[in-house]
Amino acid sequence: MTEKEKLEMAHIEEVIGKILRIGVGISCAVMIFGFLLFLITGKSGYQGDEFPTQLSSIFQGITQIRPFAFLMAGLFLLILTPILRVVVSIYSFARERDKLYVGITIVVLCILLFAMMLGAG
Repeated sequence: MTEKEKLEMAHIEEVIGKILRIGVGISCAVMIFGFLLFLITGKSGYQGDEFPTQLSSIFQGITQIRPFAFLMAGLFLLILTPILRVVVSIYSFARERDKLYVGITIVVLCILLFAMMLGAG
């Protein structure tokens, strides 16, 4: 591996680290906002033990400033953070021309997305 390739890989690893930190930070901020909104209003924004589980209901709840919608959005963002890391890893392995790891990482991404779809149903 040349010096240029090593520097590029170090840069990609740095980007991956930033993605993880920023993703966790944003998801925490959204959840804290939802929690504070819940503490201020004393209400979840939903009837009884109901809460949003579908993306459309989460987005709708956010537009209506419902505390539990913000909490669920924060959790969803937290789940998406490592998925984004896998996507960046695919790019990284492709830049290295490492076909084996590109293939393995694509399979991992497909498994993650499939599991999310099964969980949403």
